[in-house]
Amino acid sequence: MSNNETTILLAEDEENLQEALKLNLELEGYQVVSATDGKQALKALQSQYFDLMILDIMLPEMDGFEVLENMRVQNISVPVLILSAKGNSADRVMGLKKGADDYLTKPFNLEELLLRVQKLIDKNKKLQDKDTIGDLYRFGKNAVDFRAQQAVNKNGEHIQLSKKEAMLLRLLFENKNEVVPREKILQTVWGYSVYPTTRTIDNFILSFRKYFEEDSRNPQYFHSVRGVGYKYSEPAG
Repeated sequence: MSNNETTILLAEDEENLQEALKLNLELEGYQVVSATDGKQALKALQSQYFDLMILDIMLPEMDGFEVLENMRVQNISVPVLILSAKGNSADRVMGLKKGADDYLTKPFNLEELLLRVQKLIDKNKKLQDKDTIGDLYRFGKNAVDFRAQQAVNKNGEHIQLSKKEAMLLRLLFENKNEVVPREKILQTVWGYSVYPTTRTIDNFILSFRKYFEEDSRNPQYFHSVRGVGYKYSEPAG
């Protein structure tokens, strides 16, 4: 992932610091979205994909700790680097307990900040990169040929898949038994940074059930996890 494809949410209310950070991050090639209070930051997280959030603790409307709590309750798994003037160990421990990935005390060295940013983004990318599957994937009585963009279902019927259907199937198969968040699906398959309605994905999942399930109303393979995302799993036995 090149830096110009990497988007950072910068939640900082101190105007001069925010402008300086935004400029330096953009000089490194990152795309930066700014938020000046906690509610604005949370709203941005709910509507757009970010590779990292830099989060000030002392934010108006909703402080950084509250933003972290709300993020994790909503299963928003964006890596978080806390910036805080509060450098005592109790605040650092509190931030990490609430789900932050790293903690940097103000004033800080700019080069150190940029190194930590890159390290967190690289670490997140490695976690997201799954072992890729081959060109042919079989499950139950079904088979998907990714190279030909075709599938054969339990009845021996040949199904021509659209490019996005094939991409979504591959993503779900590669994350077998794990819930894939809606945001990751929309970012990976559609490439949107600002998302459309998730009904788009629902319609694809409904199609997969019609293609591959014995009973589309009682799916064995393609599951919706309400409020979080979607999961592919194979029945035991």
